[in-house]
Amino acid sequence: MAALKINPKTKQIVVFLFLLAAPADWTRSAAADGPLLRLEKSAEAMGSTYSVELYGQDRVSLEAAADAAMEEARRLDDLLSNYKADSEWSQVNRHAAEKPMRISPELFQLLSACLRYSRESEGAFDISVGPLMKVWGFYKGTGHLPHRAEVAAALTKTGYGHVHLDPQAQTVWFDKPGVELDPGGIGKGYAVDRMVDVLRKKGIQIALVAGSGSSIYGMGAPPSEPKGWAIDIKNPWEQSKTAAEVFLKNQSMSTSGSYEKFFRAEGKIYAHIMDPRTGYPAQGSVAVSVISPLTIDSEAWAKPYFVNGRQWAAKHKPKDFRVFFCEDRTDQPCAWLQ
Repeated sequence: MAALKINPKTKQIVVFLFLLAAPADWTRSAAADGPLLRLEKSAEAMGSTYSVELYGQDRVSLEAAADAAMEEARRLDDLLSNYKADSEWSQVNRHAAEKPMRISPELFQLLSACLRYSRESEGAFDISVGPLMKVWGFYKGTGHLPHRAEVAAALTKTGYGHVHLDPQAQTVWFDKPGVELDPGGIGKGYAVDRMVDVLRKKGIQIALVAGSGSSIYGMGAPPSEPKGWAIDIKNPWEQSKTAAEVFLKNQSMSTSGSYEKFFRAEGKIYAHIMDPRTGYPAQGSVAVSVISPLTIDSEAWAKPYFVNGRQWAAKHKPKDFRVFFCEDRTDQPCAWLQ
């Protein structure tokens, strides 16, 4: 996923990886009702870095809240990671084609949401894209050009119609061997929302929660900016420059961009954002940023907007979404959708 640049006006950290082995970072900020402490922590889960930046007046409470959020990320790693062989997600991929497999209520609800996104996006979002990501070399890699026969074979095992859920039995079943679910299009957004819920239950009102910098939720507003957490959307052609600035206040933002993971072959650029219906990386879009109330929605919808294009996105986006769209064109390449 494309990284989001954090505006220096809010004194946030841009490169979250530097925090991994470091102790909590504390600073103080003046506020109307007294000085606020600032705390940062991060952890690895599901192949991504999850970070929190919190403000509050009690150090012990902030530490406890941050630790609880990190623990939630690690819990979801055991549930959703396709990098861990013993996660519930990986077990589904191994056994759901054998017979209907009973799964946890949490995973059942998440897979139900995935199938809903698939239907509403006309298949541009597809949780069963795993075989295609592997044949294109984007699973744990930077990609390579497969043979047409390989793509055709992967397509026979791709399609959300192969995934069947039974609400009464709480089971999932694949009607074809080789079907493989990929959490890459939804896992970070879901994890960020769950971490936000944990922080709220711990009494936190001001926080920035991020999954790899590409899916972010801003709770409240930092002391330096009452409009919310200032986030810069990168110019996809010159990433040192800013294409747009947004303020997140009890909102999320996720970005999908073709410039983050791609390769060149036979004079063309192939990015990791796949059109599951064709079996080939989507063309025509460069980056899409979605602002919405929930991070699971902003992450899930950034990809089908990217795949289906600007006109489709403008027609289908909900009224409470904002979408910043960058196309591969020279005239007005980037703009907010109306």
